Amino acid sequence: MIRIGLRDARSHFSRFIMSIVAIALGVSFVVGSFCFREMLDSQVSQMMATNADHDVYVRGAKQTKSGSTLLASGSSMASYNAIDVNLADDIAKVKGVSSARVVYSLTGVVLVDNHGDAVTTMGSPSMAIGISASAPWRSAKFTSGTYPQGEDEIALHSFAAERSGLKVGDKAKIVYSDGPHDVTVSGIFSTSASQAGAIIIGVDPSVAKAQSDKQSDDADKTAQICVYGNATTPLSESEQQRLADRINKALPKDSQAHAVTGDEYRDDSTKATQDSLGFIQPLILIFAVIALFVGSFIIANTFSMIVRESMRGYALLRSIGASPAQVFSTVIVQAMLLGLVGSGVGIALGWGMVRLIVMGLANMGLPLTGAADPSISDMVIGLIVGVLVTLVGAALPARNAALAPPIQAMNETVNPEKPVRLRGIAGTIMVVLGFGGWAFACAMAATDGDGPTPWDAVNHISIGWPLGIGAALIVIGVIMAGPAFVSPAGNILGWLPSRIFTVTGRLATRNISRSKRRTSNTAAALFVGVAIVSCLGVVASSAKASVNSLVDNGFEADFAVTSASFGRLPDEAIADIRNTDGVKTVTTNRLLTGVKYDGRSAGGVTFATQTHLFTDVFAAETTEGDAVKALRNGELLVGKNIAEDRGWHVGDRVEVSAENTVVDKEATEQAQADYQAQVQAHVQELQNEAQRMAASGDLAGAQAKTNEIQQYTADAQNIDPQTLVRTKKETTHKTIKIGAIVSNSVYRDNVMLNDDIAEQIGNKQTMFPMSLYVKAKAGTDIATVKRNIKNAVKKYYTISVFDRDEYKSTMSSLIDQVLMILYALLALSIIIAIFGIVNTLALNVSERTREIGLLRAIGTSRGQVRGMLGIEAAVISVFGTVMGLAVGVSAGVVIRAVYASEGLETLAVPWTQLLIFLALSIVVGLVSSISPASRALRQPVLDAVASE
Repeated sequence: MIRIGLRDARSHFSRFIMSIVAIALGVSFVVGSFCFREMLDSQVSQMMATNADHDVYVRGAKQTKSGSTLLASGSSMASYNAIDVNLADDIAKVKGVSSARVVYSLTGVVLVDNHGDAVTTMGSPSMAIGISASAPWRSAKFTSGTYPQGEDEIALHSFAAERSGLKVGDKAKIVYSDGPHDVTVSGIFSTSASQAGAIIIGVDPSVAKAQSDKQSDDADKTAQICVYGNATTPLSESEQQRLADRINKALPKDSQAHAVTGDEYRDDSTKATQDSLGFIQPLILIFAVIALFVGSFIIANTFSMIVRESMRGYALLRSIGASPAQVFSTVIVQAMLLGLVGSGVGIALGWGMVRLIVMGLANMGLPLTGAADPSISDMVIGLIVGVLVTLVGAALPARNAALAPPIQAMNETVNPEKPVRLRGIAGTIMVVLGFGGWAFACAMAATDGDGPTPWDAVNHISIGWPLGIGAALIVIGVIMAGPAFVSPAGNILGWLPSRIFTVTGRLATRNISRSKRRTSNTAAALFVGVAIVSCLGVVASSAKASVNSLVDNGFEADFAVTSASFGRLPDEAIADIRNTDGVKTVTTNRLLTGVKYDGRSAGGVTFATQTHLFTDVFAAETTEGDAVKALRNGELLVGKNIAEDRGWHVGDRVEVSAENTVVDKEATEQAQADYQAQVQAHVQELQNEAQRMAASGDLAGAQAKTNEIQQYTADAQNIDPQTLVRTKKETTHKTIKIGAIVSNSVYRDNVMLNDDIAEQIGNKQTMFPMSLYVKAKAGTDIATVKRNIKNAVKKYYTISVFDRDEYKSTMSSLIDQVLMILYALLALSIIIAIFGIVNTLALNVSERTREIGLLRAIGTSRGQVRGMLGIEAAVISVFGTVMGLAVGVSAGVVIRAVYASEGLETLAVPWTQLLIFLALSIVVGLVSSISPASRALRQPVLDAVASE
């Protein structure tokens, strides 16, 4: 039976081509997803080994309550208590320590080349790191020049130098949070691992510390101290552990610090970063599932037709003693062979796809050096998935072949298609239940937390459950009920072609209904892709319409100002904008972190603002109180969602608290006095030595010691005063009355304070602007004011000014960029669906070879045959598209309604886009019919009529 199956597979190979393509595309996404994930993991490991190359890390001994912290790269890892930076001095004295220091790094800095252009890439953000000859980065190897010295020099990573076109000795600018600084490139260095498109800048450690202190609320504390055991070569794992143990013994008991090996730290950081990138693989796998799901219809259709054609042969096998299991195995053997071939091609495509992605990213400024080749496990998984999907698609046709009675199978004319009425009823019931689930989700959203039922447990289930279950029921129900609606759909969709092309249109309509299951399965393949695309189209259009409506109807400001420097706008820039001709008001919303209300976080964002936020930027809609009056009076403005969660009302008094770092005057004075005493004692010691040398006749030694005293005294006078400042934690408490509750979607998850109250509670040093809006004076020319503002901020290089239309367009473009990626991936399922139509028509043509020959024998022209098959394909394509549009648009409308309170306030159905989909479906059908029609017409009429 295996030989029979292999023989049949060889004879039917041409009919398997479309199925092989479908399997290969689906498997390529499966293999590509695993391969791409492993490549990213490899890239992260390489970067971490290079960028975190210290032998020991000293960090807090206790994990903080928050449990994790969000890194600049977007990764999440365990967070520990901050430790004293002065511990570095104690650690440096431990045996085996080559250097111990705080490595200050600055994110959000911007490099400006000698042409005045900011250097940017699509990769990781720009970063400045403190390095010097006395505080080197072990993994950095200088290819030219040397370390930077002072605030006027920088060193560049080789990728940054390549992107900027800068070389040693060139003039450039670096933009910190306090504005731009003129610098000279002192050197260029390289690292063994690529930096994933990051612009890395080396600066003097004193400069890095000074800039970091400006952004920190506690300059005396740090997250970690980095330790090298050897300045040139890494320590082994056992040597790292021994050094860490010695450091732990030397650490003061009250330091709340603990030393871990570099390997342990790298493992933790690598895993955290890799986990944060884990969403990429499931995203790609979703499209693999869609592709394989759609492809399974093609496989089922192919084997249904092959089984139907081979039914007499199977009947003969049964007649001579073959069991149903043996007949079943002959079909399964063909499916196994098909799955193996398709999976093999898919593995190669997946590997090629990842290679192309890596090449494309490198061309766009995101070089990756992680291993991009699939592993054995990746290939095995792809092979198993491809074979399983093929077996599932072939199982039902194989079962039909095995169970058909031999006598009935001998005469295929008495083997009609099974009734589809019960299937249609069951599918319709599932669709109705699915829409019921969606209606329940809408009711949950409309009741705004109270729930549509008397059962509290039901009312508080996640709204995603009825949405997801409803969608699954509808999709499965439509696919199940599809065959029952083939005849009515064919009559409706074929009505116009039957009137225009009387003969070919009627023949095509009749042919569609001859095999309802096959027609429905072919249309279902297109239905899935179109449903997803149209759903995303409605959601995206609604999102853009909501944003546009927000700007058009509520946004009163004339300009929005943003910064590429990690969102931070220098105070000097804000002052320059405020002093620009034609500017009426400048509204800055500044973020406050760590604020608690009655001892716990509010669950939303707290920011400080001014009253003209509501008069000149975006008016507040309140359920209680007056927003402007409340803000002016120093009262709290609370978003509706937060107020409902905490049970707050206007007039309630809330204790607002925040832990801030303030200067400890007594400790600072003591540190200054101790330093002065230390200097005086050392000078006295040097003077005593000079006097002894002079008394012994060593006048040259005495003079050298005198010079040393002068140099030491000069250095002591030039010490940075900030190094002697001591700080302490101080929790501020203030009881504030709630003055208004705001219900706008843009405010409902926020708590707002005026600037004066915010600065009494929080630390002004760390309150940076989240956003900045400008209102022009009445009667001024908007274009002129915009030009004035751009001229005022030009010297900061990183600041962008948007008018209302540009601001609206910028937000919409972000939605479009995400959609373009999704559309490109979802196009895969539609391409597979096209192959399905071609495959179905080819099988239909093969099945109707004699019939088409007879039509041609009685005078049907070649054009009429092409037209018949073209209409047939177009009707199938439109049938699937209409079902997809109906379900997809309904899903988009429901999602918009459910998440209206989250910002999707305006429903917008992209009718033009949907009509284009419908028109394209006709084109898809016509194009799909070309190859099968050509095949039908190539066979001579007499051979076609005589075919068995």
